[in-house]
Amino acid sequence: MNTALPSVATPKDFLSVLDLGHVDLARLLALAAELKTARRLRRRTPAAEALWGLHVALLFEKPSLRTRCTFEIAVRELGGDVLLLPPEMATGAREPLEDVARNLERWVAALVIRTFAQERAVAFADAALHLHVINALSDEQHPCQAIADALTMRERWSDCRGRTIAFVGDGNNVATSLAHVACMLGINVHVASPSGYELPDRVIEETLAVAEHGAGIRLFTDPREAVSDVDAIYTDVWTSMGEEAEAEERRRVFAPYQVNAELMACAAPDAAFMHCMPAHRGEEVTAEVIESPASVVFDQAENRLHTQKALLMMLLGA
Repeated sequence: MNTALPSVATPKDFLSVLDLGHVDLARLLALAAELKTARRLRRRTPAAEALWGLHVALLFEKPSLRTRCTFEIAVRELGGDVLLLPPEMATGAREPLEDVARNLERWVAALVIRTFAQERAVAFADAALHLHVINALSDEQHPCQAIADALTMRERWSDCRGRTIAFVGDGNNVATSLAHVACMLGINVHVASPSGYELPDRVIEETLAVAEHGAGIRLFTDPREAVSDVDAIYTDVWTSMGEEAEAEERRRVFAPYQVNAELMACAAPDAAFMHCMPAHRGEEVTAEVIESPASVVFDQAENRLHTQKALLMMLLGA
């Protein structure tokens, strides 16, 4: 497999999309596309032993379907072994996170962590000089989802430059990572959120700093204005894990931001619908939209596997 891109220094960790340079991202997406095509070869694929003899630890403080399944399958299909750690290892209550990290780096090549706090992922990465740490979701970012979204958009549009995607809902971790990766690909980003739930100013500054091909980001309070003539509409659950106490209030506040047939009609005629899942049909999106031909949600879910394979190979020098 050869992505035909110039050689650059690959980052040690993947805590944010911003850990990837533009060349890194291009290489990752090219490799992921090759791995997706080659998967039909099963054990005969050139990458079948890319992680042979290596162990990857999974530390999931939060429950997961897509992230856990795709990372376990990715490691195994690349010839590596998976170690499942108990979730309490992520809290630092039994022993300091720094000690856990420095033990793990003696045994495993990488740690995939899904946690309530970005600082915990950072603590693992900073404490262990040789352990590759991958953020599989935190309260601030969801970079593994974003690279799968990038591959999905590439597959749909081929050339992403000049396209526009609208994120409708909470300016949360998913919106953050989506904004990062989209603007790196030259895609304009619109974010429609109720007052008090906007994308943070810091994220906007970060996004504009890495934007390519004239891409920009705009914030809206009116979802219809935000999605007017866009090429894709993206949404996420209104209440993330850890925010359950706010669920009733959030349902009230976000009700006008539901993605339904009426809102989709405001977008371009061939606009895609995107969602990181799990989806709550009848809340942030209607069943009609998520089951429509415009929906690429299961393509996004599948692409988690291929982009995470590429990520593991790049970080681990495979």
